[in-house]
Amino acid sequence: MRSLILFYFLFLTFSAQAQIKDILNKAKNTIENQGQGEYASGLKEALEIGVGAAVDKLSAEKGYLESPYKILIPNEAQQIINKVKMVPGFQDVESKLIDQMNKAAEIAAKKATPIFVDAIKQMTIQDAVSIVKGSDNAATMYLQKTSRQNLYNAFLPVIQSALDEINARTYWASVVKAYNSIPLVKKVNPSLDQHVNDKALDGLFSLIAVKELGIRSDVNQRTSDLLKRVFQK
Repeated sequence: MRSLILFYFLFLTFSAQAQIKDILNKAKNTIENQGQGEYASGLKEALEIGVGAAVDKLSAEKGYLESPYKILIPNEAQQIINKVKMVPGFQDVESKLIDQMNKAAEIAAKKATPIFVDAIKQMTIQDAVSIVKGSDNAATMYLQKTSRQNLYNAFLPVIQSALDEINARTYWASVVKAYNSIPLVKKVNPSLDQHVNDKALDGLFSLIAVKELGIRSDVNQRTSDLLKRVFQK
């Protein structure tokens, strides 16, 4: 009888220990999941702030033109500009063309936010944890990887339409025609569309990287308690 009671007591003891261990493991997993979920929430908030600030800045009037991300003449077109400047009526060709390209980029940048939002929504908790613990531009690189092609596809027709809206492509065609009429030059026909598109995106991602670095390195740029917890050193 005593043996049976002892066996029953030991059984209850081990059973209770197993239950306690199971409860502790579940609690640990819950805490870890909540912590990882906070990483994801904090990172998404940081990206939304960075993207919003970058888009607002660059889509504003002269947002590209008066920024470090100003779009300049493509290298392959510079020889055209240099020669055409000597043709009557084209003395200010470079400044006029730069102004037009940057205006087109501003118009296209207004289309960026929903594409970025889609990329941010698709981010997994595992992505978020590795990004928060990653390099100072890890979030920007994630957006580059997941959204640049979609942005390029969305921007290109807008860039083309914007260039046409301000007569940039017509003007550029007249510049190229003037250049090709110069004796002994090699005939060329470079396009502005892809150059403006690529440079507009380069500027947008570069500014997002600046905003990301600010949140990571400057506590004053962490505008919520969540950001302060997630990005604390």
